[in-house]
Amino acid sequence: MSLLDVALSVSSVSHRYGSRIALDNVSFDIPRGAVFGLLGPNGSGKSTLFRLVSTLVPLQAGKILVFGRDVDTEQSAVRGAIGVIFQSSSLDRKLTVLENLKCQGALYGIAGSELRTRVGSLAAMMGLEDRLHERCEKLSGGLKRRTELAKGLLHRPALLMLDEASTGLDPTARLEFWNALSELRKQWGTTILMTTHLMEEAEKCDTLAIMDQGRIVALASPDALRRETGEMVISVSTREPVEVLDVLKERFGWECTVSGETVRAIVSESPHRFTEVLDSLGPKALSVTVGRPGLEDVFMRKTGRTFNNS
Repeated sequence: MSLLDVALSVSSVSHRYGSRIALDNVSFDIPRGAVFGLLGPNGSGKSTLFRLVSTLVPLQAGKILVFGRDVDTEQSAVRGAIGVIFQSSSLDRKLTVLENLKCQGALYGIAGSELRTRVGSLAAMMGLEDRLHERCEKLSGGLKRRTELAKGLLHRPALLMLDEASTGLDPTARLEFWNALSELRKQWGTTILMTTHLMEEAEKCDTLAIMDQGRIVALASPDALRRETGEMVISVSTREPVEVLDVLKERFGWECTVSGETVRAIVSESPHRFTEVLDSLGPKALSVTVGRPGLEDVFMRKTGRTFNNS
């Protein structure tokens, strides 16, 4: 990939908070127009990386380029190229949607007819035309998020950064939010970088970097990550997880993980062997289910641990 095709380049980035390593030699490139996700539990390093790219935290080691501009030495140019939406709302709840957008425009020196044109365009794209004069405190969660999007896009950034932006939204509001992102990408070709701990959200990314303890443990499309992981997942519900774990390891040679009263194994086996599993476990198994690997299974295969965001 040539430099002209790269929206964001992260090269050998490491970061510490005192003695704690938050990022450990992280590298990746994001093509222009792509949706790129950083998936990981709390403490994995994704939020630190997000802050470094958005110039909120100074770079300690490595290099980050946003459309060829160095976040360390060209902060003003980088800030002009990015739009940032954080998990916590930045809306003034007592102001209307239009007033919030006007305040955002003032920060970037956008006023007059140019501001009216941009507000009208974004309101149409985000479905906010009938809400411009409504106070933000009266909006639903989905409409608030769409207003946040409009704010972040008012200066027409080439890279939109979303930090857990749909957390707390109900399923309908999350769907509306993603529809707005899809429309944005279709009309403007905006590159999107997002952090998330939600598996269903990570599935929507073109490329996914799975992070754990400051490192990228997997980097590919969601489909490719699942294919690499295994053919099937066997999940056993049991009140005797240790005993079930021992049987599956000794009888079938499977590597398993235990989460509460569930034992899971990712395997490449033909379906007829599952009757052997039932026969071997007997009454120890309350239920046995078989399915395709998900992204949580990818995380477990790469780290040996369950995906725990507590």
